[in-house]
Amino acid sequence: MALAPDYGETPVSDDEFDALTDEAKHVLGEPISKVAVYDLEQALQEAVAEELLLSAYNGALTLDAVLDDLFVRELHRRLYGDVWSWAGVYRKREINIGVPPELIAVEVRSALGTIQHRWKHTADWTAHQLGIAVHAEIVRVHPFTDGNGRTTRLLADLVFAVAQEGVEPDVYDWEVDKRQYIDLLREYDRSRDPAALAAFIKTRPLAD
Repeated sequence: MALAPDYGETPVSDDEFDALTDEAKHVLGEPISKVAVYDLEQALQEAVAEELLLSAYNGALTLDAVLDDLFVRELHRRLYGDVWSWAGVYRKREINIGVPPELIAVEVRSALGTIQHRWKHTADWTAHQLGIAVHAEIVRVHPFTDGNGRTTRLLADLVFAVAQEGVEPDVYDWEVDKRQYIDLLREYDRSRDPAALAAFIKTRPLAD
């Protein structure tokens, strides 16, 4: 049974329906629409984001903790675990973006380790650029079946908040022109320089 599409929506596959948790199916009822799944995801993710950003603000999260592949997987699980069975699990299928599945674990670990080392031993990135570099690197790898964008945006916000150290932190304003954003992600893939993407993505106070 596939999810029943609302007007203007693209139908999803039977495989995606089967990947919904029993809890999600019970909450959503039938027929299940894609927009209903999205609304459930959003409600759950807002609660997770509020809790983790408060932890970052209070100093309960450290940069060492968030720049870790286990944290990335746990973050994805927390965001999607009540809805999808694939939450927190690296994808196993080849897709037209990202690295091959067998390289995901190594690439995520290597990317985060390199970024952490650079942050500790050089002074050419701002906290703003650090979070954007983390976001762009994990997007490049594209480790999960779905939810890569939302997971990496929250991850970037957490990295940025922690790296600001002791001030009331800003977070990123992700309301951006999508085409230009994608172009700048591609530019990052070529250069590994987050400056242009960071300049494009503005910030706002966490309290807003």
